[in-house]
Amino acid sequence: MPKYQTVVLTPWSPDRAFAYLSDLCHFADWDPGVKRSVQIDGGGPGLGASYDVTVSNPGRDLTLRYETVVFEPPRRIEVRAESSALLSVDVMTLEANSDFGTTVTYSADLSLRGVLALGNPALALAFRRIGDRAARGLQHALEGVDGKVPTRGSRS
Repeated sequence: MPKYQTVVLTPWSPDRAFAYLSDLCHFADWDPGVKRSVQIDGGGPGLGASYDVTVSNPGRDLTLRYETVVFEPPRRIEVRAESSALLSVDVMTLEANSDFGTTVTYSADLSLRGVLALGNPALALAFRRIGDRAARGLQHALEGVDGKVPTRGSRS
């Protein structure tokens, strides 16, 4: 299963970062691979909320239905999209950081299913590039920096 993980340090509080990240309508704001994200079920972020997320895909766009399966304010969000051909699981964990505000860890697992699973090694290579672009967008959206930077003083 191709995986991607990034850590972002944001000056935002855990509550503010959680509110932003748990509303998947914001995906299109920071992930350049997402064309749009629209809430389909639920009255805002929360357990069971679902979103149609349309991503750029070679040949034609692909719309995935993501459902919030874990909602633990302000610490953890897990969303999942599943079809006969694809499984995508995104997990966002947030932790107060006394040096910076909040540490956000964003993990994404994406895999092809069935006979398409033979393409997972190639997908893993592309997923790294896609993830790197999304990580830069997430840093920008959260007014943050790469989590490898230990303190505010290192920020340029």
